Amino acid sequence: MKLWKVYLSLGLALALFLGGGVAGWAIFHPRPSATRTVDANVILTALRDRGFLVTETYVFDEPVTITKSSGSAFKDFFFGQTITARGAMEVNEGVDLAKLATEDVSVQGETVTVTIPRASIFNSTLVGPLDVQNDQGILKRVLQSDDGYNEALAELSTQAQAAASKPELIQKASDNAKEEITRLLGFVAQGKTIVVRVAP
Repeated sequence: MKLWKVYLSLGLALALFLGGGVAGWAIFHPRPSATRTVDANVILTALRDRGFLVTETYVFDEPVTITKSSGSAFKDFFFGQTITARGAMEVNEGVDLAKLATEDVSVQGETVTVTIPRASIFNSTLVGPLDVQNDQGILKRVLQSDDGYNEALAELSTQAQAAASKPELIQKASDNAKEEITRLLGFVAQGKTIVVRVAP
């Protein structure tokens, strides 16, 4: 009778051990990783989600002079105005990836090709203080006083954007965009050859 109990205990212990092993394997065994198909839509979504990709920042610090003259020294004595201003303007350039279209992305076998627009100006902002000197005619100062701040800021922004639009600076921002997008797509389409081109 005692021997029967021993066999029963051993059988139960073995059954529990084997059952636990099977349950553990079923729960924790490595499963094959789900493979994601990288197609043009996946690439397009990944790029569009980045919005405007800033790839180059320039800072310009050049003075501007705005002269409002009637052409008559007598009239200018009363109503003329000369605004002189100086301030550092930051201009950001890059590529608006949100505007990419389906035809800009191609996936052929192991090669992903993306065509991006040339870099353009994103914005220009004043960095630090704006020093404005405003010389107004006697009557203008009294009747039409204008501190000249807004006009000076607008002119500084216009000049900075014009300076940042030089071909060599646009080219540098475009080249940086190609490098950045290539790096980004290296994570999205791992193992594939990435070709990024700038539209003519």
